[in-house]
Amino acid sequence: MDATTPTPTHVPAPFFAGPFEGSERAADIVARVQAYLHGELAELAREHGVDHEHGAPRELLQRVWRRSRELGFYGMTLPAKMGGLGLSVLDHVLIKEAIYATGSPFAPHVFGELSGPPRVGALARQATPEQMQKFIMPVAQAEKAICFALTEAEAGSDAGAVQTHAVRDGDEFVITGRKRFISGSPFADYAVLMASTAADPAREREVSAFFVDLKAPGVRVESGYKTMAGQSSTGDIVLDGARVPVSHLIGEPGRGLALALGRITVNRLLHCPAMVGLATVALHDARDYATQRKQFGRAIGQFQAIQHMLAEAATELAAARALMIGTARQIDAGGEARAEASMAKLFCSETAFRVADRAVQVHGGEGIVQGRRVEFLFRMLRMYRVLTGTSEIQKNTIAKELLGDALR
Repeated sequence: MDATTPTPTHVPAPFFAGPFEGSERAADIVARVQAYLHGELAELAREHGVDHEHGAPRELLQRVWRRSRELGFYGMTLPAKMGGLGLSVLDHVLIKEAIYATGSPFAPHVFGELSGPPRVGALARQATPEQMQKFIMPVAQAEKAICFALTEAEAGSDAGAVQTHAVRDGDEFVITGRKRFISGSPFADYAVLMASTAADPAREREVSAFFVDLKAPGVRVESGYKTMAGQSSTGDIVLDGARVPVSHLIGEPGRGLALALGRITVNRLLHCPAMVGLATVALHDARDYATQRKQFGRAIGQFQAIQHMLAEAATELAAARALMIGTARQIDAGGEARAEASMAKLFCSETAFRVADRAVQVHGGEGIVQGRRVEFLFRMLRMYRVLTGTSEIQKNTIAKELLGDALR
């Protein structure tokens, strides 16, 4: 591999989009990163049999992370003082949308979303110099991978109900418990892990954050199951009396949940470009199929029923994208956008799934066959209505912001 990628002469645009909404720098990044994904990463995927159903092994992912860092993509979302580009939220959103709109199975790994810099960038303000050197910078430099471990069997939407327990014993904490559905854990080296430091977790809520070495004694990752999306990039982290040095505590004891939720508004918004990008792929596939598939002597795209499904999908997708971009601009302008970010996550996830559903319908029998990309997108986009805060939780947040103190 050389150190440069070809640069296309244009930035592929979403349906009915006008001029590129971001900065010139973002437009350049979009062009280069799409060339990278369509070029050498597409070749790498073919060479190793990687697709949406068959994920890459850790060794291959490490190769992608390092190559992405060479090209300036991996870590670009970090603050400038950590070697990132200090991107605006709008530029971040547009670049991420473009990455997912390629349909590449490597899309989550170019930024290191599942296990890289986006997991640690917000921790720099809380981390000690030792933690920066041992955990954060190796992740930022694509040398190590990290995951975020909050969810448990009884702690999902109710994030404070964590039962994984950390008990101090001298210069260590002894941690026991089980984390569930942890993205990126099968190929991570470390976890940012939330555990209760209350004397009685069943009665008190005091959640603290720790850096945990997943290779340490008393820690194991169980990843034998798959989600409905098909890949096994999700697993459980089991801690059986794992000893974690006190120096691995992140910030103050009892402030772990605040640390985890501190960027929740931005983080909710930043899930939207993945949904919009994937839904764009589904709509492209449906449109292409409608022009190629023939029934009764003509392309099915000539039938009004198919035309209406495509028109509805394109209209709703354009509305979701506009809400996402408008919220990004509001945050960049200094607005809190708490309700708007939840609206964006709610509307983008629900809309993206409806787009995928219509895309399957356009494909007819072919759309329900495993191995068809549109069938995978249907499953993947169904998950986003649950992942990173369910639609119902987003509605709760919106209602709370709307009603304010009226019902308190």
